[in-house]
Amino acid sequence: MSTTESRPPTADTAKAAADQAVKETLEDYTLRFAPRSYRRWPAMVVATTALGGIAYMADFSIGAGIGLAHGTGNALVAIAVAAVVIFITGFPLAYYGARYNIDLDLITRGSGFGYYGSVLTSVIFASFTFIFFALEGSIMAQGLKLGLGLPLWLGYLISTLMVIPLVIYGMKALSKLQVWTTPIWLLLMVGPLVYLIATDPGTVDRFLSYSGTDGDGGVNTASVLLGAGVCLSLIAQIGEQIDYLRFMPPKTEANRRTWWTAVVMAGPGWVVLGALKQAIGVFLAVYILGEVGPAAATEPIQQFRGAFGAMMPAWMVVPLAVALVVISQIKINVTNAYSGSLAWTNSFTRITRHYPGRMVFVLVNLGFALALMEADMFSFLNTILGFYSNCAIAWVVTVATDIGINKYVLKVSPLQPEFRRGMLHAVNPVGVVAFVASSGLSIALYFHVLGDTLQPYSPVAAAVIAFVLTPLTAIVTRGRYYLRRTEDGIGEPLLDPDGNPSAVTFDCHVCRQSYERPDLTACATHDDVVCSLCLSTDKIGDHVLPATARPVRGGGPVGFEAEAAPAEARASG
Repeated sequence: MSTTESRPPTADTAKAAADQAVKETLEDYTLRFAPRSYRRWPAMVVATTALGGIAYMADFSIGAGIGLAHGTGNALVAIAVAAVVIFITGFPLAYYGARYNIDLDLITRGSGFGYYGSVLTSVIFASFTFIFFALEGSIMAQGLKLGLGLPLWLGYLISTLMVIPLVIYGMKALSKLQVWTTPIWLLLMVGPLVYLIATDPGTVDRFLSYSGTDGDGGVNTASVLLGAGVCLSLIAQIGEQIDYLRFMPPKTEANRRTWWTAVVMAGPGWVVLGALKQAIGVFLAVYILGEVGPAAATEPIQQFRGAFGAMMPAWMVVPLAVALVVISQIKINVTNAYSGSLAWTNSFTRITRHYPGRMVFVLVNLGFALALMEADMFSFLNTILGFYSNCAIAWVVTVATDIGINKYVLKVSPLQPEFRRGMLHAVNPVGVVAFVASSGLSIALYFHVLGDTLQPYSPVAAAVIAFVLTPLTAIVTRGRYYLRRTEDGIGEPLLDPDGNPSAVTFDCHVCRQSYERPDLTACATHDDVVCSLCLSTDKIGDHVLPATARPVRGGGPVGFEAEAAPAEARASG
């Protein structure tokens, strides 16, 4: 069928929606594969930008809360346990994001969840971004109250509104912001700690011997697991790291060492710095505990005011502490707002097949965060994070297991990631069953449904159940629900000789823009190709490939001839 054939009247409306989506998403390839032509940053610049996004102060509060409740020994073991789990699960996800240049939602679609099934996890990730935006905004409001005397409600509002001008822009603006502010942030964070340890070694002894309000000075399993559960709420941070890592340059023999260093450092390696910050949070909380009391000792602004006060004149203490908090909040909350808007937009676009514009969901995400701040979420921080961690663990462990076990060991999951509509089944039971079962049972444990004894084991249950059910369900279903099609109708290979996504370009016949090979499929009703986002916004399924196809007998630009399929069958893709 030629591209000049008449289309249903509703197709014009669909094309207008696609044009709007294309215009905005080309800023940084929101919701789609990141092409080689856009990825011009060196590997280490991408890594530095990604690590700049973990400048949040929440780690200090999380570590302090665990340490004050359970003691230093339990807190340090809990932090270490969580860090190991986060590193192991984050590695395959970071590799796939950097190697194939797609974000975590696109990875999740083809790693056990299906085209619509991954909407579940997009909502989980979006929730992560506004929960941690609210946490960072609360910390900044505490700093503004201490430094400028602003009431907390006004500080919450300022911390929310100030990121809007920055988050309008994509990777180009964020990379500059993160690279230039990181050295200042590191100096302000590490300097006081080094000074305290060097000038007063007794602080280390007091830190190590602190037993906590609920502890007896020893290390016990229940306390470690409760603490680790809170720390594991950060497991979804790998999604924000991948939002940057998808812009990594192609991996070649020439850059192999640098490429791997950048991926490991900025992917799962983020947790090394995160764990250190949590341990520092325990140290600083114990240091200032006698002066400010347990409630204020978990506030980073109080922690650094106490640390700066030991090494600087009084007039410099509060301004520097406020500067550190403000810089940290801007660095992370720009990322939170950006990544959250991508997750919400991605989900909404797939469900409604309409692209409303990313800024709409920037405001939605900020609205949720502001509501949490005004509800004083900081006062029940550990409860929120402990609950949330069960969902986050179930999701990340499921996807990591599908990549590591189902793809590479069992080989029932396609090795190459797939994310395009029409190529995937709507729902894949492998990921959905594992996620729902593991998160549901672990949440029940967390809320004492199965008794008080098992409550601390909820994060363990989430991880173990997801790890077991993901390959088990894949074996039972024999991998039938991963791919709806095995060919996308384009003769050009998806990968180049180095195994990187192909840089060969085609023009999408819907939006008339040029895209690289991995972002396109053949069109079901036209002798042409269509990009992934135009497929997502195709309300009537006019372009979605049918579930089956027969080989083409002649030539032709797409290499196959689609079988006729009723409109309802096409739309089901």
